[in-house]
Amino acid sequence: MNFSRQALLGIGMIVGGSVMLYAMAQQIGANEKPTPTIAVVEKSTTEQAVTNPLTTDIDTEKRLLAQKQKQRAARVAEQEKRAKQFLAEQAIAEEQALAKARSENQQYANNTTTTGGDSDSPEAAQNTVATPEVQSRTVTASNDAQKAAKLKTEEEAADKKEAAKKLEDNKKLEESNKQAKDKKQAEADKKAKAEEKAKAEKVKADEKAAADKKAKADKKDADSKAANNQAPKSAQDYTIKSGDGLLKLARQYNVSVKALAQANNIEPSATLQIGQVITVPSRKQIERLEREAAATKKASEEKRKKEQAEVKKSADAQQKLSAARKKVKETDAKGSFGVQVALASNQSKADEVVKKYEAAGYKAKTVNVGTGRGVRVIVGPERGKIAALALKDKVNSDSSVNATDAWVRYWD
Repeated sequence: MNFSRQALLGIGMIVGGSVMLYAMAQQIGANEKPTPTIAVVEKSTTEQAVTNPLTTDIDTEKRLLAQKQKQRAARVAEQEKRAKQFLAEQAIAEEQALAKARSENQQYANNTTTTGGDSDSPEAAQNTVATPEVQSRTVTASNDAQKAAKLKTEEEAADKKEAAKKLEDNKKLEESNKQAKDKKQAEADKKAKAEEKAKAEKVKADEKAAADKKAKADKKDADSKAANNQAPKSAQDYTIKSGDGLLKLARQYNVSVKALAQANNIEPSATLQIGQVITVPSRKQIERLEREAAATKKASEEKRKKEQAEVKKSADAQQKLSAARKKVKETDAKGSFGVQVALASNQSKADEVVKKYEAAGYKAKTVNVGTGRGVRVIVGPERGKIAALALKDKVNSDSSVNATDAWVRYWD
């Protein structure tokens, strides 16, 4: 009976130890499976490689590579930390299992001694339960370290491969951008050359047309002078008859149609009336008329050039004013600046000046200086002194207001 009890107790301890060792092996196996985590990380890295756009900044690639290496080192350190923690927990579990086995063996030995059995007998020897032998997990820890090192090496190789691929892609992108830029520049240069050639051809055509026009005018003037040189020495009157015209009379008296029309204050294309009396100019009169016409033409040309210069000057001043207004910032001045254009003796005269500037397109107002000191006329205001100076230059260059002594002052 004692033998059966001892046998059952031993079998139960063996089964219990086996179940405990199996559970510990299952726990170790669960902790030693980093493959899903690795697969997730690799998938995330692949997705990031697909979704992340290429960059041409090599420093950014280096910074990203360093960041990935840092994250990988952190994961490896975490795995090593978990492996050490597991080994420590396993050592504690082994010690507890060993202590429990020893305690149960001691309890069994005490029970055997209490019953008075002979420990040296063959029956006692058969009933002795062997202490379960627990093996160390040093080999498992070494395998974990090897797996972690292998994983680290594989990740480093993958990162290097990915970085090399990105650098190659960046080089290709830079080369493609450079080719596109060179192609665009070549097209722009070609277009500029074509425009320059077209402009040159146009200038050449204009010069030729102007030369032809001048040649015709010179020929006409030469013909006119030749005719005028044969004009009558003294002026005479002529009564228009049927069939007469300026062209017929000009040929008859050897004068130009233009000179004949100028002498009678009519247009060269005017129709003459029968019975109308016209004056046929003499040579001296024709010369005088030509000088007056030349002087009038010259004065008209000078006036036109002056007007064009004033328009250009006003446009330049307006352009500078617009540029100055864009340049001015809110921090340039705490207040505003105006341009004083006149100091009138009374309010009535100041109002007249204001109306003149408003008609020219300016904003103007009056400021009473004080009793007996007059009334200021201010144009503006402008935010910032730079814009006010540009406005002053525009006012001084505007011929419609005839201001030459405008100056900038602070506007309260």
